Amino acid sequence: MNIHPTAVVDHGALLGAEVVVGPFAVIDRDTQIGDGCVIGPHVVIHRYTSIGPGGRVHAGAVIGDLPQDLAFKPDTVSYVRIGARCWIREGVTIHRGTKPDTVTEVGDDCFLMVNSHLAHNVKLGKGVILVNGALLAGYVEVGDNAFISGNAVVHQFVRIGRLAMLGGLGGVSQDVPPFCTGKPGAGNQILGLNIVGLRRAGFKPETRQALRSAFKILYRSGLNISQAVTRIRAEFTDPAVLEFCDFVESSKRGICGVVESPAGQQEE
Repeated sequence: MNIHPTAVVDHGALLGAEVVVGPFAVIDRDTQIGDGCVIGPHVVIHRYTSIGPGGRVHAGAVIGDLPQDLAFKPDTVSYVRIGARCWIREGVTIHRGTKPDTVTEVGDDCFLMVNSHLAHNVKLGKGVILVNGALLAGYVEVGDNAFISGNAVVHQFVRIGRLAMLGGLGGVSQDVPPFCTGKPGAGNQILGLNIVGLRRAGFKPETRQALRSAFKILYRSGLNISQAVTRIRAEFTDPAVLEFCDFVESSKRGICGVVESPAGQQEE
């Protein structure tokens, strides 16, 4: 371990092999820092936080502080759990769960850019990217490899599906289905499928075409959601399409609508 002499590391903190702790960092008791992590200067890691191996936390980030919930009781035991190889940049804030034994969770290989914020009980899947200033309210759930653009705001309890991309400078208060792209600067509007993301993730052309057809049935056919999902399930068996349907059917807040003109939809 390499701990700067000005850092404050509680004796109750558990640090793995080859951990580096920078100047004026503070690591509280009942924390776990995995092998090979680098904790930058002025970072504060609060009680009940764990960070997986290979993580990097940059200057001024604060992880595991109390949730911003007026009903929260300070003696509540709740957690922040961060997976392996996560990159947490300057000024990021992550709050722990608001109810006893609940968790704010970040999956492996996530990248949280400058000044992004995770409120209590947020759950990020693997490989999620939050660009500068992205703000996620309490209980938001984000699927694997989703991309949240700069200064985007996500309302409490909203779900962002796998490989979805949320445009910058906008906000959503309804669910964003997997594989879709949210319109930048707008609220609750979908442009189309995240075709570039699907290609990069290795989705086969036939799967991309099936998703395109399912998207058109859901958003362009004039059917209501229940009718559209029934039709999609009758016509397609591709696992990605079924995942799309499952997400839509399980939505409690409703799903984002589509922009009026189909011109915004990305084409192959």
